[in-house]
Amino acid sequence: MSYLIIAVLGLGLAVALLNLRGYRRRARELRQAIAGRQPCLPDDEVVGSAAGDFDLLRRAANDLINESVRLQAQGSSQLAQLDATLGSVQEAVLIVDPDKRVRLANPALVAIFPHARDIIGQRVEVVLHSLPFLDYFEAVRAGRAAPRQEMEIVEGKSSTWLEVTGTLVSPLDGRPGPWTLFVLHDITRLRRLEEVRRDFVANVSHELRTPLSVIKGCVETLVDGHRTMPVEDCERFLLTAQRHTERLHSILQDLLVLSRLESGDPGLHRERASLSQLAGRVIAEYRDRPAARAHQIELAADAALPDTEIDVLKITQVFENLLDNAVKYTPAGSRVVVQIRLVATEIEVAVRDNGPGIPAADLPRLFERFYRVDKGRSREQGGTGLGLSIVKHIVQLHGGRVRVESELGKGAAFFFTLPSAGVPMVGA
Repeated sequence: MSYLIIAVLGLGLAVALLNLRGYRRRARELRQAIAGRQPCLPDDEVVGSAAGDFDLLRRAANDLINESVRLQAQGSSQLAQLDATLGSVQEAVLIVDPDKRVRLANPALVAIFPHARDIIGQRVEVVLHSLPFLDYFEAVRAGRAAPRQEMEIVEGKSSTWLEVTGTLVSPLDGRPGPWTLFVLHDITRLRRLEEVRRDFVANVSHELRTPLSVIKGCVETLVDGHRTMPVEDCERFLLTAQRHTERLHSILQDLLVLSRLESGDPGLHRERASLSQLAGRVIAEYRDRPAARAHQIELAADAALPDTEIDVLKITQVFENLLDNAVKYTPAGSRVVVQIRLVATEIEVAVRDNGPGIPAADLPRLFERFYRVDKGRSREQGGTGLGLSIVKHIVQLHGGRVRVESELGKGAAFFFTLPSAGVPMVGA
């Protein structure tokens, strides 16, 4: 009898051990099915009352797996639709999941972050190396960021200003935790235009203030003392006021010219002309001016140059401005040569002088408005600081380019190019 009891107990223990191993195996398979998001198949080896419990658990797990797969597919479809929709949008769009991994990045993002290619699935801090943006990213995730923020993104030697909007959005994959959506708008051009506007207003104010102050002072002096003031002093104050009035008029005229050149209708009237003949006429007339009589002005043009289609009056102004520049900033007796030659499909003009030259640091800014190498001397000579800027705008409207070469003590050369006849021009 005792042997029978022992045998029954042993058999029961064996069955229990087998069922326990089956439970563990099924639990392991169930975990693997959930992790792999694959349906868990029924198992006939599980016996007894546990079979029904396992079957209920398996069915519930399969329902959850199927729902998760459906939500993931739906989220992937929505992301694909978003990616297709945002592909041609100018603003950069970035979506990051709760694990800080990039889920969507449209092509415009690469223009801001050149190294951000093929970044889907990567952690945002690894692929976007910008401390200001990452700080804003963390602030948005924490719910303490401003809805919109401006920041500067530096990539190598280039700098980009952005207006970034960040917000939390519902996840597209059904998982817990919100995603983060960012829209990045490039405002670099607006920033630069704003800087140009501020500089322009400051420069205009400065340039106009000097002659206006002098005129005001002269007029006030004459009003207060013209009855008792010697005639010679009256004439001196009147001549000073007249000189600064003419300077003021020149500045305003040049500003109007620049405004017209930068407008949508610069008023170009092109006609076929010989550039060498036009340069010859301008030089012949310019030699008779009092300021040019002490200088040697020569023309050196290649033979048989092709004609070009130009606005004769505006290109005449280009020649005159460059000759004015050369004469004003070179001593009496200096030599100024206007060279014209054909280079490929362009006609290149160079106005060279043998004056004191220009420092290398000033060369990149010479064609900016109001920029002067020697401000004091420029005002004494009556320059407005706008002549070279006008030259640049006129030449660019004709489809050409400008540049300058100089070395201290060895003179300066100002170049501009124009397409020869038959070559398409900007605005033609």
